[in-house]
Amino acid sequence: MSIESSAQVLDNVSGVQSAAIIHRHPKNPILTPEHMPYPSRLVYNAGVTKFRGKYVMVFRNDFGYDEQLNKAPHFQLGLAYSDDGVDWDVQPEPILEPDDPEVMANYDARLTVLDDRCFITYAQHTRHGYRATIAVTDDFESFEILDRTVPDNRNVVLFPEKTNGRYLRLERPFPIYSRDRVDLFDIWMSESPDLVYWGKSDLLLRLEQVPYANEKLGAGPPPVKTSAGWLVVFHAVDTDLTRGKQGWEEKWQKRYVAGVMMLDVKDPRKVIGVSKQPLLVPEAPYEVGGGFRNNVVFPCGMVVEDSGEVKIYYGAADTVECLATARLDDLIEFALG
Repeated sequence: MSIESSAQVLDNVSGVQSAAIIHRHPKNPILTPEHMPYPSRLVYNAGVTKFRGKYVMVFRNDFGYDEQLNKAPHFQLGLAYSDDGVDWDVQPEPILEPDDPEVMANYDARLTVLDDRCFITYAQHTRHGYRATIAVTDDFESFEILDRTVPDNRNVVLFPEKTNGRYLRLERPFPIYSRDRVDLFDIWMSESPDLVYWGKSDLLLRLEQVPYANEKLGAGPPPVKTSAGWLVVFHAVDTDLTRGKQGWEEKWQKRYVAGVMMLDVKDPRKVIGVSKQPLLVPEAPYEVGGGFRNNVVFPCGMVVEDSGEVKIYYGAADTVECLATARLDDLIEFALG
């Protein structure tokens, strides 16, 4: 299915709305460039988790350029803590600055608590392409890099526990020479005995299985284990060639929405449900206007509270960080329905 031949899909998704089960937080956006103690122009795509009694956020910070795009951008990862998951204390210095001359930028982190340690997966923009990277920390002061994929791979997300003695991860490679050389990208799964060596890679969710996407899919926050299976929030992208200027660039023809799927708890390689409609669609003013790239919601963090409330953290318009909430039971039913 090429972009040009997907007009029927676009007709089906052009009028979609966010699901009634999800609610944007009234304090949105919860993190903006105005909160930064160092240079900042865009703050978004933050991984969030609870770790040792605190909410922890690792966010993307872009700076060094303006709306005329006449300056070279810079990207880095910032750190913030919170007691309630809504109001954040941004730390005075960025973290995980590039450690190699080949690496130009780090961004789009996800956080997974595994074996009482916090693992950070993030994209590295290198001189040889995009590499997905896994690092681990106990204190967010020192970090050990465990693995970097070969180019090109992004959206690597770790499961928070082993299955059948193996670590699992979701990922989104860039197979540019396949499928008629059109940007049709899917979600894959790989496994590892030690979080360093990865293999047994299989296609997990095909683009064609998601009726509100026609270009690419990618994993969002780390999966959450429930009684019904593994709950996975993902992003789905549709491209409409009639879209014009939707942000700072001359044209931006994509739209990012969020969907939900369920994986079998004993065999996570088996998809047992995919939401027929998007969970979250760009609708709010900070999602559809005034941003670097409008019409984008990009979830990277998810926290399940003891009350059954689920906090979903997402970047909006590639410009600010936002929060939406839903009930865990509703998300499961939405994915399986």
